[in-house]
Amino acid sequence: MTAPHWIWQHQDWPRFTWQADALAPLLRACQQAQGQLLGMAGLVASDQQAEEALDTLLSNIITSSAIEGERLDAASVRSSLARHLGLAEETPRRPTPRSEGLAELMLDATGHADAPFDLPRLLQWHRWLFPDRDRLVPERIRVGMLRGEEPMQVVSGRIDRPTVHFEAPPRAGLEARLDEFLAWFSRSREDAALDPLLRAGIAHFWFVTLHPFDDGNGRLTRALTDLALAQAQPQAIRFHAMSASILADRAGYYRILESSQKGGLDVTAWLQWFLQTLHDSLVQALHRIDGVLARTRFWQQHRDQALSAEQAKVLNRLLDGDFEHGISARQYQAVAKVSKATATRHLADLLEKGCLRRLPGGGRSTRYVINAPAIAAVLPIHEA
Repeated sequence: MTAPHWIWQHQDWPRFTWQADALAPLLRACQQAQGQLLGMAGLVASDQQAEEALDTLLSNIITSSAIEGERLDAASVRSSLARHLGLAEETPRRPTPRSEGLAELMLDATGHADAPFDLPRLLQWHRWLFPDRDRLVPERIRVGMLRGEEPMQVVSGRIDRPTVHFEAPPRAGLEARLDEFLAWFSRSREDAALDPLLRAGIAHFWFVTLHPFDDGNGRLTRALTDLALAQAQPQAIRFHAMSASILADRAGYYRILESSQKGGLDVTAWLQWFLQTLHDSLVQALHRIDGVLARTRFWQQHRDQALSAEQAKVLNRLLDGDFEHGISARQYQAVAKVSKATATRHLADLLEKGCLRRLPGGGRSTRYVINAPAIAAVLPIHEA
């Protein structure tokens, strides 16, 4: 008998195994980061929470498409999300069928965790991904239908020299394979022995292996991952963008998929990469929420001090993290659009009022930063 080349050719597919001891530290770190994120997010005002959730959803949509090399109109997608969430925008953009479909897909995945995930819902996801009125959809894509008979290879790189990362199972028998996955996805949610975060990682790997559509499989896989994470922790999914962290290690994403597709049914290496990436997304969210809280604390502390419009503008830029290494007098002058003498006077005033602190150094190299506590500590991956 010929040795299996792809993971789905193994006799026991899809009976995945993994080494629980190797994953335990990562699981603990992700769970603790989730709890820390929820605790911090609870301190944010409700209107700011809504804005943070909107920005997170937008980031997930934009970066998921960017992984596939597609650039979206972020303003249009944001307007569609805001409209569906009932949030007002100062300068809304006219929605497009594309932006509306992507918003519908993301909100369904993250906001309807308890709805059954069956084939009709999956096919609707595909239709949202490729709206009928979108003239950019190639004719080869069977919208809302499973893929055709052609071999399905997952490739990247140049068209004339593509890199084949793996080949999906053949079209024959795809319905049965997909039914098996959907039944597991429904059943496994009640499996007390399976950690919900491991379930999300397995769902991602299993579904992307099947690659059931002509196009859009990667984006649907990541939407499915968001659904699984929402089922694990409905509140946390609103504040972290898994796709953004996948994009940050796009090359690593394709490497681990390729090596795992060519390996055996032990998917420990894949789950390690998945949990590390999930942790990265949680850490990024913690830093972002901490920045929101720091801004709130800062302005509460200085609410009774008289500041000019120029000073407030520069302070907000610093609070936004625009000047990672502090701001110089020359940069203050450029941002505030004031004279050199006025910039010097403003900075001295902000130092006296405790809004800024001076970094070590002197002369023209002197730089100033916000006088605020350091960013909250993030729990480490590896425990002693």
